[in-house]
Amino acid sequence: MQKEVLQTKKRICFVLLSAPWSVLCYYAEEISLRVPLQVVTAPIVNWSEQILSKLSLPNLMSQDVPNPPPDYYTCQFRTNKLEFLGSDNKDTFFKTTQRHQVLYEILARTPYGSVKNGEVGVDRLLNEQVFTAAYPLHEGHYQLPTPPVSPQSLSLRQILYAYWAQWSCCRHYQPLDHIREYFGEKIALYFAWLFYTGWLLPASVVGTVIFLIGFWLVATDVPNELCGSGNSFIMCPLCNICSYWNYSSICVTYKAGLLFDNGGTVFLSVFMSLWAITFLEYWKRTCSSLSHRWDCSEFQDIEERPRPEFTAMAPMTMRNPVTGVEEPYFPENKRFNRTLTGCMVIIIMVAVVLIFLTAIILYRTILSIIIYKSEYSFFSFSAGRIASFSGSVLNLLVILLLSRIYTALAHILTRWMHRTQTKYEDMFILKVFVFQFVNFYSSPVYIAFFKGFIGYPGNYNTLFGVRNEDCGAGGCLIDLAQELLVIMVGKQLINNIQEFISKVKSWWQKRKLNPQLKEAGQEAQRQEEASPWEADYQLLVCEGLFSEYLEMIQFGFITIFVAACPLAPLFALINNWVEVRLDAQKFVTEYRRPVVERAQDIGIWFPILQFIAHMAVLSNAFLIAFTSSFVPRLYYRYTRDSTLSGFINFTLATSPLSYQQQHNTSCYWAFRDENGEYLPEYFHLLAIRLGFVIIFEHVVFFIGRLIDLMVPDVSEEVEMKIKREHYMAKEALAENQ
Repeated sequence: MQKEVLQTKKRICFVLLSAPWSVLCYYAEEISLRVPLQVVTAPIVNWSEQILSKLSLPNLMSQDVPNPPPDYYTCQFRTNKLEFLGSDNKDTFFKTTQRHQVLYEILARTPYGSVKNGEVGVDRLLNEQVFTAAYPLHEGHYQLPTPPVSPQSLSLRQILYAYWAQWSCCRHYQPLDHIREYFGEKIALYFAWLFYTGWLLPASVVGTVIFLIGFWLVATDVPNELCGSGNSFIMCPLCNICSYWNYSSICVTYKAGLLFDNGGTVFLSVFMSLWAITFLEYWKRTCSSLSHRWDCSEFQDIEERPRPEFTAMAPMTMRNPVTGVEEPYFPENKRFNRTLTGCMVIIIMVAVVLIFLTAIILYRTILSIIIYKSEYSFFSFSAGRIASFSGSVLNLLVILLLSRIYTALAHILTRWMHRTQTKYEDMFILKVFVFQFVNFYSSPVYIAFFKGFIGYPGNYNTLFGVRNEDCGAGGCLIDLAQELLVIMVGKQLINNIQEFISKVKSWWQKRKLNPQLKEAGQEAQRQEEASPWEADYQLLVCEGLFSEYLEMIQFGFITIFVAACPLAPLFALINNWVEVRLDAQKFVTEYRRPVVERAQDIGIWFPILQFIAHMAVLSNAFLIAFTSSFVPRLYYRYTRDSTLSGFINFTLATSPLSYQQQHNTSCYWAFRDENGEYLPEYFHLLAIRLGFVIIFEHVVFFIGRLIDLMVPDVSEEVEMKIKREHYMAKEALAENQ
């Protein structure tokens, strides 16, 4: 059916497609759609409901969402076995999303020109701008009817708007079955994975408590020789033109550093490392349960179609050994050359990140010298802190800029030779993650493990002729905490601004398509009167879940560097509460309805999260051992004085004799003798630090492995359902029945 809509300066032609029963049956068998055999009567209860029920506590997160989709035992559709549950009603037997899948399958397979030249499928037509859009229709308007009606009378889109997309729903469970029923399994699994937000709650509580303990330690655990009277430690200059300074001047900064650098951070590091491992183990169980409930546990896209871009660019064809069909093919030599080119581009972009990091390091050093030379004593006193903070902000802007550039570049690199959409997405995500990992974490890694290696008086290390920057007065850990907060919170703020711009863009697109309507009341009336296909055309295109998943790079911030910033889980929790609701509103109200995609897990993102969890264990071990003052203080307590009396003097040493003779004065530096060589205590501490790293990571990895062995990936209940379903499917499809 064809419809035309006249608008100012343009005419839009809509082609409406539907499939008759015979076509639905043919393609349902072709693409292995699953259909119901019997209703599953067992109730669906999550872990928090079970715990609250056992404790006899009210569940404030629960809500009664109307028209819950029933759970079925299912089997693959067979045309010669039409005695399935509900098959007597041809209008309702296939769900709306299944009808969308069938129609899209037909459109994706239909040739419109030369098959050898890859002129096949609606995606290619969209790329060539023959059509401006192709989308399934939303089920009516999302706004609730006036006057109010019974909740059971609402459409599925209205139910999602009222019970999921509203801000008042932020404290309730997400209606995952409704989301899956409307948007399909791939999008539903993304929102199911966001139960990670709930897991952030205990992490944020523990992190906040550790941070508050830091305030108590500020009052009780500061060495007397630092903030007491009579302090006469004259420290060496922090830069070539800087003057000598008294160690007591950093008393306040040292206390501030204890908020992030105290004994509690060791417990927090162990807790968060085990938290990450346990969370991923629980997600595997949850994912297996959901994929079975949503009929995707045995989903294998063996016959996935070649991508239009691959089809267009492939230099030759080859017979598919599975389907026997001639398909586009890239020879191995050309594949190797393009793979090598892609790797070289990644290496070059990583080098660009490191170049920018070096430039920011030089910027901080030079800016601190410029500020120090200024006439204002206040700015001179805070030169290092001002340079450090401004450098963090500049680094955030560079990170976001390079992310944009490389994401566009990765699209071009990945488009070259990956045959299927699944392979394309996996390789694209992997390329972007490798780059983003270096892009986001290079600066924190530098501050945590490399900043502060400046040599000693008379023999300073330099970078391009500029003396290496030292850690701030409170130590490297407070610098790292500042860097993490600026990057993490700044990125979240910018993302929220982008969400707001997206809403304005959506409003402007509707306004642009209806320029003759100036008043809001008229536009609302127009939306009600417009045909469904016209109203949906005015919405934004859903560009997939890549950007949504990529925002979860915060998982690395709250695990890899949590020892430096106990409040990171709290900021992530607040951001994710907002993010879930914004994403829900986008999908329900602002995006065209995406074509349903089946999926049994979150794809390559899970191995990426596992990699981050393992990196977190190693990173926290080295942070506590080498960046924090925890090990030196512990060493001093057990070898010298349990009250930390004399600890400051223990960590300092007089500058070398050659430096004293040249400058006619002496000053203090760290763990060196009068010739500039390391003291024995330095090597004792180094051995203890390395021992701490080995013990820490072995204990955490052992406990994590124990959790992995004790907790099966598939629960007994799900295993029983799978066996029951296999038995019922075998009975239903048996040829001799």
